[in-house]
Amino acid sequence: MSDDAVADATLLRAVTSRAPRALEGLYDRFSRRAYSLARRVCVDEALAEDVVQEVFLLVWRHPERYDPARGSVSAWLMTMVHHRAVDAVRREATRRRHTVPPGEEGDDWNLPPGPGADEAALDAVVAGHVREALAALPAEQREALTLAYFGGFTQREVASIAGIPLGTVKSRMFTAVRTLRGLLEGHVDRGGEEGPS
Repeated sequence: MSDDAVADATLLRAVTSRAPRALEGLYDRFSRRAYSLARRVCVDEALAEDVVQEVFLLVWRHPERYDPARGSVSAWLMTMVHHRAVDAVRREATRRRHTVPPGEEGDDWNLPPGPGADEAALDAVVAGHVREALAALPAEQREALTLAYFGGFTQREVASIAGIPLGTVKSRMFTAVRTLRGLLEGHVDRGGEEGPS
């Protein structure tokens, strides 16, 4: 475990024991990175700020939810930020859909172009297979992929967040992608597209 990872775990233990200024220390350490990720997902600044506030409030209320066996404190926090940001974007999209005024007379039933119900159902099935395959990966490989593909971080940033060498990140991601290809072969082949070679 790197010095940064040890310091992060120590700070989180201090938060758990309600040590004065412990949450402030954790916030100072991660807020910029958390906001950067939330902003990338949400685009909207205010929404990203709300997400970061929500995550740190959750850390304060339930620091015991951190499981060291599943990854570093940094990865845990960034994963929470990503999930909350995606949820916030979905909530905002739903709210906007329900508050958009109808178009001109006669336009009320014109639907925006997009995938039909059959494509949406297929996407849901594919997403389910991908989630199952990701869950089958070892925790350290899943952490690297989650941060890179869902968090939008570079491999160098993933190395910094996870507190591991860049070469280790590259190796974990390569192995994880190869394993995922094997697990998903035949499950995510879309009609008209070539399968994995």
